[in-house]
Amino acid sequence: MDFNKISATQAEWLLGKGPNSDIVMSSRIRLARNLKGVPFPQQNSPANNEKVIDVVFDALKKTKFFKNGIIARMQDIPDIDKQILFETHLISKELITHNHASAIAISAAQDLVIMVNEEDHLRIQVLKSGFNIDACWELINKVDSALEKVLDFAYSPSLGYLTACPTNVGTGMRASVMLHLPGLMLMELINKVMQAVIKLGLAVRGFYGEGSEVLGNLFQISNQTTLGKSEKEIIANISKVIDLMIEHERNARAMLNNKSAEKIKDTVGRSYGILCNAHIISSKETISLLSALRMGMDMGYITGLDTSAINELFIQIQPAHLQKISGELLDPGMRDVRRAQLIRERLRQNNDKQS
Repeated sequence: MDFNKISATQAEWLLGKGPNSDIVMSSRIRLARNLKGVPFPQQNSPANNEKVIDVVFDALKKTKFFKNGIIARMQDIPDIDKQILFETHLISKELITHNHASAIAISAAQDLVIMVNEEDHLRIQVLKSGFNIDACWELINKVDSALEKVLDFAYSPSLGYLTACPTNVGTGMRASVMLHLPGLMLMELINKVMQAVIKLGLAVRGFYGEGSEVLGNLFQISNQTTLGKSEKEIIANISKVIDLMIEHERNARAMLNNKSAEKIKDTVGRSYGILCNAHIISSKETISLLSALRMGMDMGYITGLDTSAINELFIQIQPAHLQKISGELLDPGMRDVRRAQLIRERLRQNNDKQS
């Protein structure tokens, strides 16, 4: 069970590829599934939660999806690696903090994850780079179908899949897209756009999902209801809204380019300068500066930088990643020093590749 390869291997969703990847950072679909006749994890006994893990592990071994990946109980994973999985958006905070037995399965490409005994017995998740919601559905549908052949899921003909939280009953599906929207922020149009999104029945969240702060002009948009709609209807609805948001962001960037090009160039240049030369920097400031840098790259104001490397920095500058890279525990002050050092090194390596 080598978790070093998780922190050493770039997750698929950070590659900066796929449709509209200059605006859409990633796409995700998650399915909630439960075993028929078995209490939900929070209501289940410790011994039976362990049995659920055994049953799921046996089922996963009968599929091809986790070859060369990782399948492990959470109790066997070091705390630092649990935090790395969370910072990389592969698992939820709830999977780390609850007390009952739980587990994970992660594919080699880190685009497929199954959380066992989180809120539901299985939380199946697929993450892809760019606006790739259809590709997410194609893979997760195959995984779900394969597992349904070897597991008996709790299902009601009238309600659909039964879940611990009533809002997930039905398809059990949550589709979400992470967008980088600096243009709308700078044009002060973001509140108007987000209010329209909410009125359409979608949820707006921050970088780390529900309850998290919006950082670096990064927003997660997802469906809120699953009952009474098919998976294809949910995907079509969110795709239609995301298409409009992409159009609004492109228009905002075009207006900025026409009206404030020198001001934007200055912001981008200053951000790059600080990132290249700072010796102490907080994660919050770093994310703001990386957002400006990405905007400059996507608008053509700065060239020679690798999008996937910049995307990866959003994750590598987080506390657990910094400590894993450093090989030691770091207090907050030292993390700010090591963060600045890491950024300088990564940007220098990028420049060396280009020269």
